[in-house]
Amino acid sequence: MAERVVITGLGVCAPNGIGLDAFSEAMASGESGIRFIPKLEALGFGCQIAGEPQLTEVLLNAYFTPLQLRGLSATGIIYGVIAGTDAWNDAGLRKASPDTPDWDSGILFGTGTLGVAKFREAIQLIDELKVRRLGSTTVIQTMASGISAYLGGILGCGNQVTTNSSACTTGTEGILMAYDRIASGKAKRMLTGSCSDSGPYVWAGFDAMRILPRNYNDSPETASRPMSSSAAGFVPGSGAGALVLESLESAKERGAKIYAEVLGGDVNSGGQRGDGSMTAPNSAAVQRCIVQAIRNSGIQKTEIDTINGHLTATGKDALEIENWCLALERSGNDFPLINSFKGQLGHCLSAAGSIESVAAVLQFEKNQFFGNVNGEDLHPEIAEHVDSTKIPRKTMAHSPKILAKASFGFGDVNACIIFKRFND
Repeated sequence: MAERVVITGLGVCAPNGIGLDAFSEAMASGESGIRFIPKLEALGFGCQIAGEPQLTEVLLNAYFTPLQLRGLSATGIIYGVIAGTDAWNDAGLRKASPDTPDWDSGILFGTGTLGVAKFREAIQLIDELKVRRLGSTTVIQTMASGISAYLGGILGCGNQVTTNSSACTTGTEGILMAYDRIASGKAKRMLTGSCSDSGPYVWAGFDAMRILPRNYNDSPETASRPMSSSAAGFVPGSGAGALVLESLESAKERGAKIYAEVLGGDVNSGGQRGDGSMTAPNSAAVQRCIVQAIRNSGIQKTEIDTINGHLTATGKDALEIENWCLALERSGNDFPLINSFKGQLGHCLSAAGSIESVAAVLQFEKNQFFGNVNGEDLHPEIAEHVDSTKIPRKTMAHSPKILAKASFGFGDVNACIIFKRFND
């Protein structure tokens, strides 16, 4: 019999808040983390705004030793260590002893790109025939699994320590992979999450594709407009989210706080067939992923009362809503409440699924539904499928019972996970 899996710890390093208290207050109040970035203007970007966590020297010194900080420029690692360490502490867990790993605990922390700025620095030194000046941390800052290696060493985890990467689906996929490991009895606890580097070397490609908004540089907080008829493209973001997943048996033994239960989910790909492509989702695959996630979780479509969508503030938002309606066989007033957090965060790329999952799960604890910002002009094609009352603009009292969270990423890859209010 599969182990029941619950969430016992949360951590976040987001554009609009670092730490659970600051982040949950920002999400509830509709506070944006999207700002004007002078460096993007100096480099001639069309989109000169982004969502980027606001780090301070005091904050960095609380998570890293002076030796670790020396030459550390991989922002994804910084964000991931902050979020992952906070989630571990929030779960009431301790670091392993200096002599023996914690064999029951593992790490599955994903990323899309890591150490892009460090790569640039290394390439310059190599081209200038200064290889010996690279330093001893270049490798760990530029390898994809650098984030899980960092966290693994800090916490002393002795179970599986690895990294996944599936574009915008990375964080949500990682939660499901961690869930599977615990449900199958191979681990008692898994720290899971994802991170994304920040900066022009990450965001330049998207700006070149002209899929970022260019007319909001003077009003960054209004630029990201999920489900809006005036949506002009996604705003790039960065950061990290982290969750501690644990077997219910282990959580009870420890007397741990339980945020929610993970019922299951599904991961698939549209194969870039039909209406799917490298940058567009195959609708049949999206619907199949949602339906299979519900089936794997042992619930009925009618039991879902809350959705946190992918909804990036592009022309594909209306199609995503249509896919949800077809998959759930629900529309109009019968549709669940649905929100997108990208209006406040921007699109945090490989970190999106984990940061958004942290926010989604916080809604259980806060008994709130976080509102949709910048959605005053609901897209007419969305209004045809879903009543506007199901897309509230302001945070409201709400006690979600079963919440579906989905991510759909570049490469036509999909993930949908089902969270449930914990009832013993």
